[in-house]
Amino acid sequence: VQLQASGGGSVQAGDSLRLSCAASGRTSRHVMAWFRQAPGKDRDFVAAITWVGAGTRYADTVKGRFTISRDDAKNTVYLQMNSLKPEDTAVYYCATDDRVTIATDPRQYAYWGQGTQVTVSS
Repeated sequence: VQLQASGGGSVQAGDSLRLSCAASGRTSRHVMAWFRQAPGKDRDFVAAITWVGAGTRYADTVKGRFTISRDDAKNTVYLQMNSLKPEDTAVYYCATDDRVTIATDPRQYAYWGQGTQVTVSS
């Protein structure tokens, strides 16, 4: 399984960005997740979506502002980020694993994309 993340950038507080994660290989029935890591901090769960049933889960810090979605035809998962805040600044990673239930621990995911930088200035 290979993941390719894109869509990061530098924006002002209150702006929006959409991240994409294109998956190749055997991803059927896999959960897809987004994590983020700020300098000097742990890699934190952001959001995840199941391929089967499209169940979703969000971190409390992004709930109501971020939306995760998928395009089955393109084997791509998106993270729409609205009302961005400076504290959202981090490298964002997409991840997947051969599981059908959502996990928030990054150690539960075997496959990772390369990361895309999101910088939000005040």
